[in-house]
Amino acid sequence: MLSKDEDSTVNFDQFECLSFDCYGTLIDWETGIWSALRPILKTHEVKASHDDQLELYAKAETEIEGRPYRPYREVLKAVLFKIGDVLGFEPSRGELESFSMSVMNWPAFPDSSQVLRALATPYRLIILSNIDDDLFGFSQKLLGVEFDHVFTAQQIGSYKPSRRNFEHLIQHSGVQRHKILHVAQSLFHDIAPAKEMGLSTVWVNRRQGLSGSGATPPAEAEPDLTVPDLRSLAVLTGSMA
Repeated sequence: MLSKDEDSTVNFDQFECLSFDCYGTLIDWETGIWSALRPILKTHEVKASHDDQLELYAKAETEIEGRPYRPYREVLKAVLFKIGDVLGFEPSRGELESFSMSVMNWPAFPDSSQVLRALATPYRLIILSNIDDDLFGFSQKLLGVEFDHVFTAQQIGSYKPSRRNFEHLIQHSGVQRHKILHVAQSLFHDIAPAKEMGLSTVWVNRRQGLSGSGATPPAEAEPDLTVPDLRSLAVLTGSMA
């Protein structure tokens, strides 16, 4: 595990705000996606591996989010249509509706709530997420934390990795750019564009030790710090023992 004094080059004292990606970082979206998708595949007698389906999801979602903005629940419907097209089935209206609302049941990572509560004492906490406002409300209840700001794709009208989302974060955070530390699991959606926008970053490598890239497209980026989980970050900041 990294040591705050010896191995971390990040000066945590310079930051006033920690901005977080939500899905993949705080919420275990891969478990949530697979739990929602697996019974649909079973109904249509489609046999496919967990890893292959997550990577198919990543490709479909990236393609759809790169088009003109639509709400995330509509993105999820389009993703399921795309998956069905690739695998040779047509999802029913009920399956589309249930998949589009499955976010409300995606679980939080075990360390998320405790760590966020600890970090909320020394820092202001911000969410920057590819989600609809009302869907995030379900996730916030699971996390049990009040954030100083919640910035969603619905509010901004675009999806990360669009630089527009990070411009919004910088403009509306209430602090200068160099006082924001962005924390995220996705190199593609978050770390790469955040670095390009001049933000300091922490990569939470939730897929450490797993094969493939899961529900997140592969990307190259150089975070300022890499941790295996949120608790490790909290320990480095001195917020947790």
